Parts: sequence; structure tokens; C-alpha cells
Amino acid sequence: MKRRLTLHFPREAVHQPITYRLAVDFDIAAKILRAQISPNQSGTMVVELSGDIDELTAAEAWLESQGLGINRAPGQIAVDSSLCVDCGICSSVCPSGALSLSQPAWQLQFDAQRCLVCEQCIPSCPLDAISLVLAPP
Repeated sequence: MKRRLTLHFPREAVHQPITYRLAVDFDIAAKILRAQISPNQSGTMVVELSGDIDELTAAEAWLESQGLGINRAPGQIAVDSSLCVDCGICSSVCPSGALSLSQPAWQLQFDAQRCLVCEQCIPSCPLDAISLVLAPP
């Protein structure tokens, strides 16, 4: 099973080997999709965790016990085609290939099934045509 989480690191926790502990203690593979963590400062990391459902649940409880904030809010990326000019900047930062330019028309294509919701495309769009739509609670 896979889960995408956004982990919020307080200043005291940035030096902890979180992904190593997840692998060793819980047999969880952690794919880092985006990270902004600086020494002696707070930080944020978007990870995709893969493993047994029971181990994932235990790992999430452990992460919280280590002082990390966890955002489990499911959401999806939306592209507003009325604002998009098909520049392709977003496709250059998309790690999963969910955003691509189709040839020969050079129009932006978005494959929601491939999207990891890492949100790297949002700040890359110069026209704010890409947004994160959160699912209702």
C-alpha cells in the first residue's frame, strides 16, 4: 500500500534520520518527492510511503511521537486550461511525468493517474493555472 504524506519538521527534529528509521524499524520505503529542510530550522518534506498497511499505521504513529506534524489531507492537482498557455515549464519539474507536452500540437497534457501530488508544478506555473484542490473532510 502507498500513502502520500507531508511531514512538517520542527527545528529539533531536522537532524533525525527519519527515512532510515522508517526503512529499518518499519520496513517502509520512503520516496522523497519534495523537501525543504535546512539545518537548525524547521522544514517540510513530501514523501510517498510504501509498505504493509499495519506497518504504515505504526510508522505514522512513530513519526508523530518524534514531534513531526503530518498532513494527510488528500487532494489532487487541477490545471485550468483557460489560463494555461502550454509553456511546458510545469512538465519540466514533474517527477512522475503526469504533466507533458504532446507533439506535434505542443499542448499540455495532464495524466491524473500518474500524478503524485508532490505540488512541484504549482510554484513553477507563471500564470497560476495549476492548483491543489483538497478533498472535503
